[in-house]
Amino acid sequence: MKLGFLYAGQGSQHPGMGADLYDAFPTFRQIFDQAAEQVDFDLKEVSFMDSQGILNQTRYTQPCMVAFAAGLTAVLKEQGIVPSAAAGLSLGEYSALHAAGVFDAATAVKLVAFRGKAMEEAAAGRPSAMMAVLGLDRAPLQAACDQASALGCVVIANYNCPGQLVIGGEKAAVEQAATLAKEAGARRCLPLKVSGPFHTPLMAPAGDALAERFKAVDFGQPQIPVIFNCLGSAKDDFVTIPELLVRQVQSSVFMEDSIRAMAALGIDAFVEIGPGKALSGFVKKTVPEVPVYAVETAADVDALVNAVKENA
Repeated sequence: MKLGFLYAGQGSQHPGMGADLYDAFPTFRQIFDQAAEQVDFDLKEVSFMDSQGILNQTRYTQPCMVAFAAGLTAVLKEQGIVPSAAAGLSLGEYSALHAAGVFDAATAVKLVAFRGKAMEEAAAGRPSAMMAVLGLDRAPLQAACDQASALGCVVIANYNCPGQLVIGGEKAAVEQAATLAKEAGARRCLPLKVSGPFHTPLMAPAGDALAERFKAVDFGQPQIPVIFNCLGSAKDDFVTIPELLVRQVQSSVFMEDSIRAMAALGIDAFVEIGPGKALSGFVKKTVPEVPVYAVETAADVDALVNAVKENA
């Protein structure tokens, strides 16, 4: 059974994520404890309890999410469940690269801890916003962004699935683009609770910081196809992974295109490695003929193992 692993992005985190996996699987516990040594805060407390209410802050969210994903990937591998291709939403791309063997779990956690801080710093002091736009196609939304850009930077930041796009940028421009989108037929425009204009040109300082940081990192060759956010496809030989990760933080995420590209590889089923089920929803709206399993808990692991055995 050919499985495509999809790794969740920022926004799906919640206190308690991974706690039952930590108790149930020694492999998860080992990976998570190793990840905890790479950061300057109590990774376990923030992920499992979040008594200080900081999990939703980007600099904490990102390493917690990647530690969760790395641990769960190791648990699934132990059960004989491995991906034939991988992709991830934004932050999740680092987990996909880890799953493909590009770098180990400790490196992935260290990189996203740096990335989270760089993104927070890039967003500081600038009024910004992101909005989900429902029920409008790409072309009319692009036209709305083009018109609203007279007020500042506004772009389509996420192409999630048919009928669900996200715009981001400077607050006034985003609000104007949303007004124009509604006039063009958008069903709803929903403000997102995020701490910055992610995947827009306003994140260029974070891209510059990452480019410098990557000079000290050894990137291995992917052992399976990885579908990249900023391409919506696998990369060719003319661009490097560091270059794509620098572009990713400041340019659009083509998730719908990525899901279609993975399906075209002959994937029999998708596995969303959570927390959450947002990517499962995208799959169902994009390629409804391909089944998808969301895995977040120990019970979900058991259910996936049984499903794979039944379809073997």
